[in-house]
This record gives sequence, C-alpha cells and structure tokens, in this order.
Amino acid sequence: MAEDGSEALDFLFGRGRYEGRRQVPSLVLLDLKLPVVGGLEVLKQMREDSVTELVPVVVLSSSKEQCDVQSSYRLGANSYVQKPVNFEEFVRAVRQLGTYWLGLNEPAYLNGAR
Repeated sequence: MAEDGSEALDFLFGRGRYEGRRQVPSLVLLDLKLPVVGGLEVLKQMREDSVTELVPVVVLSSSKEQCDVQSSYRLGANSYVQKPVNFEEFVRAVRQLGTYWLGLNEPAYLNGAR
C-alpha cells in the first residue's frame, strides 16, 4: 500500500525504491485525496501507460461531489465508491469490491497475457 500518490506511481511504474519491479496489479483501490500527487493524477498517468491502461481502478473516496465522480470516470475509473466512515463498513465494502473485481469480473488482458 502506497502512502501517497508519488509512491503509488513509483510502485506502478517501477521507479525510485521500486526500480526494476514492474508487476502489474490486478486491481487498484484509489483514494482521490492522496498527498504529494493526487488520486486523479495517478489515474491519469495509469491510463496514459500501455502497461496499466486496462488495470481496473476503483476510486474509493469520502467525496460525494459530482465533479469528483465525473472527473474520475472521465479519466477512466471503472467504479466510484463513497468510502464508508465506519471501519467495519469500510472493511466489508473492500471485501465486496475484491470479490467482484478479483472473483466475478472477467479482466481484460493486454496482448493475451495474464
């Protein structure tokens, strides 16, 4: 788990302390309110890169603002979920997202690679 948007980008693209490591995640849960580099910028850069452009991204945010929802979808988010405030509800929501995106959903693969 990355602590800010800059670290998330380094992790995704194998830079900085993750130099040489480029394992594409099966799913990204993305908060919009990340320090250093915001979540929308992380999403934008993911969609501009041929390796991460098809990775499912679920925006998990406390914001219900339509501008945040619309911006997320315009930049290529696959889903937008308002983050529950209660910790138990948050854990339940993350489990449900994992079940759907990693268990039920049929992922797209680039060049037939898994």
